[in-house]
Amino acid sequence: MDAIETDDQIGGRVVIVGAGHASAQLCASLRQEGWTGGIELIGSEPSLPYQRPPLSKAYLAGKADLDELLIRRPDFYAKQGVTFRNAHVTAISPDRHEVTTDDGTRIGYDKLVLCTGARPRRLDLPGAGLAGVHYLREVADVEAIRESARDAHHAVIIGAGYIGLETAASLRALGIGVTVLEAAGRVLERVTAPEVSDFYERVHREEGVDLRVGVGVAEIEGRERVDGVRLTDGVRIDADLVILGIGVVPNVELAEEAGLAVGDGIVIDPHGRTSDPDILAAGDCATYVDARYERRLRIESVPNAVEQAKSVAASICGNDRPISALPWFWSDQYDLKLQIAGLNIGYDEVILRGDPTRDRAFACFYLAQGRLIAADCVNRPQEFAFSKRAIAEGLAPDRRALADPEASLKALLDPAPAHSAR
Repeated sequence: MDAIETDDQIGGRVVIVGAGHASAQLCASLRQEGWTGGIELIGSEPSLPYQRPPLSKAYLAGKADLDELLIRRPDFYAKQGVTFRNAHVTAISPDRHEVTTDDGTRIGYDKLVLCTGARPRRLDLPGAGLAGVHYLREVADVEAIRESARDAHHAVIIGAGYIGLETAASLRALGIGVTVLEAAGRVLERVTAPEVSDFYERVHREEGVDLRVGVGVAEIEGRERVDGVRLTDGVRIDADLVILGIGVVPNVELAEEAGLAVGDGIVIDPHGRTSDPDILAAGDCATYVDARYERRLRIESVPNAVEQAKSVAASICGNDRPISALPWFWSDQYDLKLQIAGLNIGYDEVILRGDPTRDRAFACFYLAQGRLIAADCVNRPQEFAFSKRAIAEGLAPDRRALADPEASLKALLDPAPAHSAR
């Protein structure tokens, strides 16, 4: 007979499925919001929640170990009364308020939070299963890449999004030759202006990366282990390591099988609740209508996961606070720190502060009908801080001042009518 676990503490039990950034924040926020009952954290990886962004950067380059990546130390979970279980949840039974794990254990819950994250999008390509071909999402993925990289001379990275470009920078730091292949006409095409794409293409080529855009991949070649990549035009590139970075897919299967509403993610309301009031969701797996951008979004970022977890914890404890934080992101490549404020959805104008064709520090401001809606800031922390505030306040800064590196950013935050969207 399968075991059934319950919790008789005041407040009942919160079960969290998935052990990432949202989960770690949720464990802290639940206690801060006054939850006195049990908290059970179930993760499919053996480690406690760790930071994922450094995987393609410091961890791959061998500059950090797993202990350094832990979001919170083990004693935090002990002090907060959080039970961690390394298991894979195979089913949710909303009517019985239970989840079932892969060893047959059924765990009761009063509130369930799905922080199931996302997984790499698979490439349906001949040779994709060869040894030496990798995806990058978890610690185990990076360990496998590092093992392959020990004897590697040349790597091919398929996909020039942030993961692909960050991985390219890390492999170059290890002295490995790198070719990056991108099907689109430019790198980061879906998320940045052409000026920013051109900048990153220039930098990666200056760092020795063979960067090719507008190309298709026909096959990954090799017998048992990869030894090359064949393009659709017949060109062959020698490779003893291939990394696939073509985006991610939200893990919605558990939710869908439980009858919850799903789309490009698990559908939640502004408080993190799913279509079942006792089941909530947060992080890369969740999609919600953002009031600022007036559209449904699924945002893959650490700050988003953290802010959603705070709202979910408040909802569980009866202290409703809607998800409202401004989205922001970052990417580290070589000596460059890119900080992104807001989303450039629907921009109609770009203003540059600095020269991306020559320098390694500049800001790219995105405007819509005169209002600042997003900014890409490369090695420009002051512009990033300014942009977060200006976007949140709906300001329409003077264009000439935005473009002038000598102009005062503080003056642009003046709430006078000349600088404000009224």
